[in-house]
Amino acid sequence: MNQQYAVLLTDIFNDILADMPDDMIDRLIAGEATKKDAQVLLRCDPILIFKLADRLRAILVGNTATYIINRNINFSDQCIGTCRFCAFKGYKGFRLTTGEIIDKAGEAVRLGASEVCIQGGLMEDMYLEDYCGILSGIKSRFPYLHIHAFSPMEVFHMAKNSKTAINETILELKRAGLDTMPGTAAEILSERVRREICPNKLTVDQWTKVIMTAHREGIPTTATMMYGHIETEGERIDHILKIRDIQAATGGFTEFVPLPFMPYNNPLGKELMSQGAYATTGVEDLIVHAMARILLFPHVKNIQGSWVKLGKKMSQFSLLCGVNDLGGTLMEEKISKSAGAANGEYMPPEEFEWIIRGAGRDPVRRDTLYRHLNNKNLI
Repeated sequence: MNQQYAVLLTDIFNDILADMPDDMIDRLIAGEATKKDAQVLLRCDPILIFKLADRLRAILVGNTATYIINRNINFSDQCIGTCRFCAFKGYKGFRLTTGEIIDKAGEAVRLGASEVCIQGGLMEDMYLEDYCGILSGIKSRFPYLHIHAFSPMEVFHMAKNSKTAINETILELKRAGLDTMPGTAAEILSERVRREICPNKLTVDQWTKVIMTAHREGIPTTATMMYGHIETEGERIDHILKIRDIQAATGGFTEFVPLPFMPYNNPLGKELMSQGAYATTGVEDLIVHAMARILLFPHVKNIQGSWVKLGKKMSQFSLLCGVNDLGGTLMEEKISKSAGAANGEYMPPEEFEWIIRGAGRDPVRRDTLYRHLNNKNLI
């Protein structure tokens, strides 16, 4: 297989990696690129990085670009957390009942959604049984609706509140109807960074334990990285390589989603902007997505560009820089919006397909596990 990749990439290597050592090229093809290799690549012309990432994308997924019809349900902004980057906590002071959450799931089904994504703030009076009640309530009414719910931080919180072990907690959630988990709460997987931006959040080791336990118990997850605040270039690389190591061990990640930090309406953003540091630039965003494709090749097949955070035009261009998925219709999105995202809470399937075709890709509707859908049937 590595020889096949080498043949497909020969012209790229001749054009853009001619001055790089052969062993580095071998490591890239084998999926074993090092931190030093990544640093060498980052000194290249960005256009060359984009070109390499785009070719690696084509090797893994062909000319398709995917999206999903889903709904976000943020069930509460009440939270005991102290994350300095959060603009969502106490945004409106709301808390949905289990019945209201089920009603929103029902609306999503009627609108053609195959998935609901459920997350909320950390509340002192919410226990494992409450989270399971949400899952079982939805599944009993809509058994074929995929439930993508509860970040590693939420799992850690409910386990602590209910005095249950992580593996027991995840098994209870699975029995109640949990299908997959969002790999959020990762931020940057660096203890130095976490001490500064989210000191009371779960540690790198704790996040890793929740994720790997979920994978072992048959619950796939996404993986994310919130970048563009106080982290260094090296810490970004370390984060991506850690995701690669976990994937090599478990195979449980469905996708990797880089998330640019939104600096508005939160303490961390105000502090950085007072120092002249604003949101990431478009070129920086594209480099991060391209490097994710390169460093995670071939272990993580899908790299997602968040249209809510990047904007529609930038997310379209990311399809030429290693990205092969644009995420979901959402129908309702509060967390990014509260932090200053200006790209809306909903994008219809027709617009996804128009954007994807405009980038020269073939649009494909998918489910959460990246199976292609056609008229709601698996193909």
